[in-house]
Amino acid sequence: MLLTIGNTPLIKLKSLFYKSEFDVYAKMELMNPGGSAKDRPALRMIHEAWKEGTIGPGTTIIESSSGNMAISLAMICKYLGMRFISVIDPRTTETNLQILKALDAKIDYVALPDPETGEFLPARLKRVQQLLAKIPGSYWPNQYANANNYLAHYHTTMKEIVTELERVDYLFCSVSTCGTIRGLAEYARDHGLRTKIVAVDAEGSAIFGGNKGIRRFPGLGAGIVPPFCRSDLIDRIVHVSDSDIVKGCRMLAQKESILAGASSGGIIAAVKQMEPDLTPGAVCAVILHDKGERYLDTVYSDSWVQGQFGRELWTEGGDVLEL
Repeated sequence: MLLTIGNTPLIKLKSLFYKSEFDVYAKMELMNPGGSAKDRPALRMIHEAWKEGTIGPGTTIIESSSGNMAISLAMICKYLGMRFISVIDPRTTETNLQILKALDAKIDYVALPDPETGEFLPARLKRVQQLLAKIPGSYWPNQYANANNYLAHYHTTMKEIVTELERVDYLFCSVSTCGTIRGLAEYARDHGLRTKIVAVDAEGSAIFGGNKGIRRFPGLGAGIVPPFCRSDLIDRIVHVSDSDIVKGCRMLAQKESILAGASSGGIIAAVKQMEPDLTPGAVCAVILHDKGERYLDTVYSDSWVQGQFGRELWTEGGDVLEL
């Protein structure tokens, strides 16, 4: 089963951008067996620790994650005969909780944010340390600082993209831990590619020095500057609002029949924002990070969206408005 991770399809988005003077190709990371791009770093982190003899059958793996990384680790740990504990907070969706429980993951819930920063991540990391001290032989992959996180994308994802396309002029990637974009960007730099790296971040994210604010969707943006963040490798930063994320997701579903998660909607919104600046004839690659089924009670719920954003997002016929 683990051999099916990676080598995801790369497809042209023909309908969304048919009037545009550039082409957009989507790397379908949502088609990994665990449903997201996080399968790649989860596998590499576990594989390297296993190879070093740090972990093995019966080890308890502990990680702080609000969703996709937890699901990927739960899947891999169950397959390899290890126990997995996911440290979560109130922003974790009910759907993700159900998936984790189905994969026999144990849930450790952090109810309150860190009192100094007001963020849940420091509180979750503190709880991870408490569990490590309490459970003999336990192991923390540490997705936030483990180099195998971004090396997974360096050695696989970007190589797959450039193998299929003669050139990549623009690469759009969402940011959270910044592992994916760092791996992609370092590959482009080390191989002399002229690809412009576009980071897609959420409004309210502090990654690139913005003011912290409300972010409704996990997996896009962060309340801190992640250790993997390398601004020097990024050519352009595009911030997208939560409402733009919803619009992007809905357009992707309606125009391309692709049901993708929130960060993918942010990617589509970012391409639309940058459309006037993109060179005619350019080849753009975008990362569609995860499956949309995990967002049925938010992004794809009409009642939830209308309650959050109001009727201004919708036409009388119920169709999403153009960005």
